[in-house]
Amino acid sequence: MRLSFHHCTLSLLLSLTAGICLSGTVQAGAQHEEALSASVRAVLHRSVADQAAPKLAFPNRYEADKWLNEMSRRLQSRMPNRTARLEFLSTVHYEATRAGLDPHLVLALIEVESGFRKYAVSKAGARGYMQVMPFWTRSIGAPEHNLFHLRMNLRYGCTILRYYLDIEKGDTHRALARYNGSLGKPKYPQRVHAVWKKKWKPVSRG
Repeated sequence: MRLSFHHCTLSLLLSLTAGICLSGTVQAGAQHEEALSASVRAVLHRSVADQAAPKLAFPNRYEADKWLNEMSRRLQSRMPNRTARLEFLSTVHYEATRAGLDPHLVLALIEVESGFRKYAVSKAGARGYMQVMPFWTRSIGAPEHNLFHLRMNLRYGCTILRYYLDIEKGDTHRALARYNGSLGKPKYPQRVHAVWKKKWKPVSRG
């Protein structure tokens, strides 16, 4: 499994930065753009700009197919088209793994944020599956980046969540609250964790 240099470099840089809060749900609207240091901005920019071909990080094709089939069954009611569903799941797994995130946590976040709606837009203007605010394209990406594009949206969302996890030293609840713009309020992180555990974590087969 390749987690790339971005994760290691970002962890070192983020220990020197202050946190920022944003909200990305279709219900919330408290997101604010705040300044990033030049070093953090550069690392995040490299992360979203990487154009490496997506590749599932499994030890073999059998494990990859097993994961895709299991997750596909769970997602079928939300995303009926099998081809689109498998492309979506493959991209989620790649982008989450690349950022050092649990793909099942990312699936739970997407369910809570957008209900798996590609073109979801919040009152604050957050866009797509992971409800990314447009200012991020200016802050760490490029103006032409389309946040309704599957891979682009997931790339930004996973990069941002990784950023908050590093700020919070791995505290998932606080990182999720930052992602949602509700730091100090437990409701959103608890909701994502509940969906993560009940609906998306793989069934243990012992």
